Amino acid sequence: MFYICKVKIHEKMMSRCLQLGKNGLGNTAPNPMVGAVVVHQGRIIGEGATSPFGGAHAEVNAIASVTDKSLLAESTLYVALEPCSHYGKTPPCADLIVREGITRVVVGIKDPHSKVAGKGIARLREAGCEVFVGVLETECRDHFKRFLCFQEKKRPYIILKWAQSSDGFLAPDPSLRKADAPYWISSPASQRLVHQWRAQEMAILVGTRTVMDDDPSLTVRHAVGKHPLRVVIDVEHKLPKHASVFSDVADTLVLVAMDKQPQDFGRTSFTGINRNMELLPQLCGILYEKQINSIIIEGGAYTLQQFIDRGLWDEARIFTGTRAFEKGVTAPSLPQDKIVLESKSGADRLTLYYNV
Repeated sequence: MFYICKVKIHEKMMSRCLQLGKNGLGNTAPNPMVGAVVVHQGRIIGEGATSPFGGAHAEVNAIASVTDKSLLAESTLYVALEPCSHYGKTPPCADLIVREGITRVVVGIKDPHSKVAGKGIARLREAGCEVFVGVLETECRDHFKRFLCFQEKKRPYIILKWAQSSDGFLAPDPSLRKADAPYWISSPASQRLVHQWRAQEMAILVGTRTVMDDDPSLTVRHAVGKHPLRVVIDVEHKLPKHASVFSDVADTLVLVAMDKQPQDFGRTSFTGINRNMELLPQLCGILYEKQINSIIIEGGAYTLQQFIDRGLWDEARIFTGTRAFEKGVTAPSLPQDKIVLESKSGADRLTLYYNV
């Protein structure tokens, strides 16, 4: 009976760690959004989450929030991700835990980062700490999916997003469009949700055709949060400087052929790619080097289908509107066995897929 109660306490406290960590979505990247709680005799006496990038880690904030530090030696620290053991922008959290006299630590999952990878747990155990690992492991892996994908697959977590008509078209036939005006498929509620998603991820990508047809800004305007890095695939360097995606309100990275690479301007920079090599692996390599751990693909049918055909995606979010086009650009197709959840978003249907 004691063991069962103990397990329930572990799960309850780890669940609180995940709740705290979610508050950092969009702010801590490329660092993981970690949560931590300090528990004394079954009661939380301190809690914290990872500060915006460059700031204190969750363990530091949780320990700092404890009013009576004398209780730490009799407390248990719960943390969703293995405490770090190396110097980065901040000192090692494992050293702080040892120094504060905490002798019991419960960890959600190990940190796969090469500078940690079990070293934090080893440091704690060497100092005499009792360490438990693997509490709510499945939930923790889902919570840290961006960070884990970046560390384990050496690329960003890739989210495909598009809106399609009720009869499966991504865009209407040109005869149905008004010149110089966007053609909205999704509802205002869905449009606001998309801006919230943009604020949660590090980058957003479109191709040349999308910029030429729609002139998108790719910024966060209907939600609170930072603008993502705008990534534009423009291999032939066709896009004009006055395109909205090149405005100075946010950073933009343009991928062009090496033989066409122009000079950077404003907040726009250009990176050359080898046109004789596959584009998407080059893209993932460039983003990995730039520490971009998540990206939304908002391109057109061709760009989206390239990611799908190569299996290079982790999640897809698809809005289906109420209007029928009868003719136009056919929306990309995904395996139906990967549907995870369907819900309403304003007047639209939102379908989520996970490529697992």
